[in-house]
Amino acid sequence: MSRLRFEKDYKHNDTFRKSYSKLSHLIFGIEFEEYYQRGFWSDRYVPFSYVYQDEVIANVSVNLLDFVIQGEKKKALQIGTVMTHLDFQKRGLSTKLMNKVLAEYSDACDFIYLFTNKDVLDFYPKFGFETFNEHIFFMNFAGNKKQKTTLRKLDIKNLRDRKFIYEFVSTRIPVSSVFSTINTEGIFMFYCLNVFPRDIYYLADEDVIVVFKQEQKTLHLYDIVSKKEIEIEPILKKISDFSTEKVIFHYTPAYRNIQIESKPFIGNEVLFVKTFRNNSFPLYIKHPLMSQA
Repeated sequence: MSRLRFEKDYKHNDTFRKSYSKLSHLIFGIEFEEYYQRGFWSDRYVPFSYVYQDEVIANVSVNLLDFVIQGEKKKALQIGTVMTHLDFQKRGLSTKLMNKVLAEYSDACDFIYLFTNKDVLDFYPKFGFETFNEHIFFMNFAGNKKQKTTLRKLDIKNLRDRKFIYEFVSTRIPVSSVFSTINTEGIFMFYCLNVFPRDIYYLADEDVIVVFKQEQKTLHLYDIVSKKEIEIEPILKKISDFSTEKVIFHYTPAYRNIQIESKPFIGNEVLFVKTFRNNSFPLYIKHPLMSQA
């Protein structure tokens, strides 16, 4: 039997990259080939993998990014796409890959974190990670009934729109001064391609890109991409409709002069955080959904 070998950062190796995408589709139902071909797989996304006969059979990926916490920039690393082929499970491969990631990046980060499903809650505390409870933010809002608006739907499959989105998000300001992520345009574009391709809009008057979805009486606001500070109410008036009664923010809002409530967030995944150099993770925050790996 051929030996397993360790490979990392192989996005330009067609064999390994396509095998990686094949494994991620098998385990999670997601693929990365289009993401790569569109030019969104940057040096900030680094897979750490074991390879058997030129097939990726286990992986832990690294997303290099930064936090903004109360206006202060912090170095962070988000772990994602932790997976092992069924034929190679229970051999400790994920443990070995996690140790490689921690050995390489621990000295350079203020935070290392990840989201995982509730089936593996006992795995990450072994590496010094602790669970963190997010909050979800919401407000009552009477939807727009009469106002006309210049709301342009963007098509991620269209080259012109796709370039516009990518250039816009690459020069954005943080969505929140209280807690947000930056240098995450690659993850944002992954969501545009795979999760919200029909929910991306541009408001010319405000010069913002808004990712949102109306579900019955609730407006789900996933992100507002802006190059300058914004007022939220004019935007909500333009993207809501006559049925809107509630707005849910899938990030940590920090808007002035509006009444926002919060409650503990109960989702399908659990946030684990490992802190370094006496940093502390802020309370009462929601990690931006569109930068969640």
